[in-house]
Amino acid sequence: MKFLFTAGGSAATVFGMAPLATAARNAGHEILLTADEPLMDTVAAIGIPALETPHPGMAAARLDALLAISQDWRADVVVGGLSHIPGLLASHLKALYVRHYWDIVPLRPDPDLPPLLERMGLAAPPEHDMFIDVCPPVLRPEPCTPGARPMRWIPINRQRRLEPWMYNRPKGRSRVLITSGSRIPALRTAGDSLKYLVDQLIEAGAEVLMAAPDGTAEELGGRLGDVRIGWMPLDVVAPTCDLVVHHGGAATLAAFMNAGVPQLITPEVGYSRAIGASLSSFGGALSVPVEQLEASENPAEAIAAGCREILSTPRYAERAQALATEIAKLPTPAEVVVELEAMAADH
Repeated sequence: MKFLFTAGGSAATVFGMAPLATAARNAGHEILLTADEPLMDTVAAIGIPALETPHPGMAAARLDALLAISQDWRADVVVGGLSHIPGLLASHLKALYVRHYWDIVPLRPDPDLPPLLERMGLAAPPEHDMFIDVCPPVLRPEPCTPGARPMRWIPINRQRRLEPWMYNRPKGRSRVLITSGSRIPALRTAGDSLKYLVDQLIEAGAEVLMAAPDGTAEELGGRLGDVRIGWMPLDVVAPTCDLVVHHGGAATLAAFMNAGVPQLITPEVGYSRAIGASLSSFGGALSVPVEQLEASENPAEAIAAGCREILSTPRYAERAQALATEIAKLPTPAEVVVELEAMAADH
């Protein structure tokens, strides 16, 4: 069979679909992923064949591009996320339609949809044949989408040559990883806040890693003292950590949830706030919405205080491990591919 995957928005959508795409290819099927231009390097770096499609916000152009691709490469299974465009394509091709995303925030109405429905001769958006939800069931909101098929998110990211410290835990001290680099608003705008946070963690006896793009690493240089800073593979490093501090991105969340690592989340948008609140309610994280702090409060101190609480309170690690155990029980992408094969045979 031919599986067409469509990704857009952030690299997290690519990382989220890559395990299912890889499982389909390993089962002997052909795969192709379409993505926005800014995501093409990420797709290539993880070894998924891909074609570029127009940016989000250009729904008609995206549909036109997918229809053009399908003239030469006709999919039997179309896999999409939050957009309705893949469903329109699947209906046109009479292919299986699979929705694949993290069901933790409501879908927004799409103002571009009515004219596209009229164009395709449809009265309503096509229903999916399968909805794959990569949100662990214990974190899902109520009410959530009925009939969801849970699937385990397998962490995947760009790779480079490994160094031993990446897969070895430090002896006699905890390890804290800070990621999203300069994207953390509180640490980007508060002068020496990042250095203050790092100093507080080192003073508490932790080894500090900072996962950041090469440019950010060069910019920060030696300002942060004894810190490993730069690109690092989170799927490899995560199991060696005792805590991660980040902005609430789905791929980062999933990598550290799989590894059973407590998280301190500084949410930037509504999506990450919802995820942070859910994981915090479960007991495996603390959420520090820095934009809600009083003007007199130091954001870095609030984050540092949260880090000290997590590192000194075993309950956080216990709940994070319990979540990892639940995730490990979920169906793998390979198992889901077998189900899709059976559905396609009856389609």
